[in-house]
Amino acid sequence: MRVRRCPGSGTVTAKPTARIVRLFEDNLIFLSLIGIVAFFGLASDRFLSLTTLSTLLNQLPALTVVAIGMTLVLISGAIDLSVGSVLALCAGVVGGCMTLFGMPLPLAAGIGILAGALAGLANGSLGAYLRLPIFIVTLGMLEVARGLAYLVTDSQTVYLGARVQSFAVPIWGIGVSASFLTALALVIAFEYLLRSTVFGRQIVAVGSNESAAEVSGIDPKRVRCTVLVISGALAGLGGLMNASYLGSADPNAGVGMELSAIAAAVIGGTSLMGGRGSVVGAFIGVLIVSVLQIGLAQIGITEPTKRVITGAVIILAVILDRWRADSR
Repeated sequence: MRVRRCPGSGTVTAKPTARIVRLFEDNLIFLSLIGIVAFFGLASDRFLSLTTLSTLLNQLPALTVVAIGMTLVLISGAIDLSVGSVLALCAGVVGGCMTLFGMPLPLAAGIGILAGALAGLANGSLGAYLRLPIFIVTLGMLEVARGLAYLVTDSQTVYLGARVQSFAVPIWGIGVSASFLTALALVIAFEYLLRSTVFGRQIVAVGSNESAAEVSGIDPKRVRCTVLVISGALAGLGGLMNASYLGSADPNAGVGMELSAIAAAVIGGTSLMGGRGSVVGAFIGVLIVSVLQIGLAQIGITEPTKRVITGAVIILAVILDRWRADSR
């Protein structure tokens, strides 16, 4: 970066162009979101409408909570490819508890989230404590959880009706659902955890340099196992939110959600190499991914083409992550 010395002092300051470039880099994610909204607003006369906003607010919660967990896992230097399947499994567990055993929603939801946490514990135990490659462990859990989702639902969509949909209905006359408010509260809570707590700093330390973290008294195995349990529990909550939005538990739900969550996290500033990330940034990444999906549907893009574009966005997110790393 080119610099100049201020007259009469020893202070060295960056040229205005360098400051502008830095400002652009720091706000790239917001500029991208504004650009995408502007593009679809011009391309479709239906995009900038209350209907689109309602659709967005209903779709956001499930991906948001899954992306929170993915962000913590990535910052710790690991990855969780099982979240989409765990989401479907936990939704199926909630559906089974309610339809087969007549459980009230709070109890069924608790069991569903517990099922997600247990899946995360299995990932953490095998990956962190037995030192198996976490990529392979969570890839295997992806298939295990998906198979269990088919088993608990008998490969059928389980319709839950109004009992679950109340979680997705706008409340208090403010036009947003309990699901959305819960997701937003979790974004704030986990951003605080990451920035202002000992455990949050331990996550960053383990992802930055595991050996140095261990020397300083941090147990990397415990930290990684814990974030994988959190990721699993949040995937379980995402399953409840998704079932609430759809009014049913679908064993095919969440297919590809792990990729959307990774893309959202990386777009939001989380490094695939670990040690850096932001939950709030991941939420903005979720907004970008969700707006992109809704906008593409409204301008008539077919599903195969949408998958191509989504894949391209993921590749661009990885390139962006590498560019950020090289520029530091």
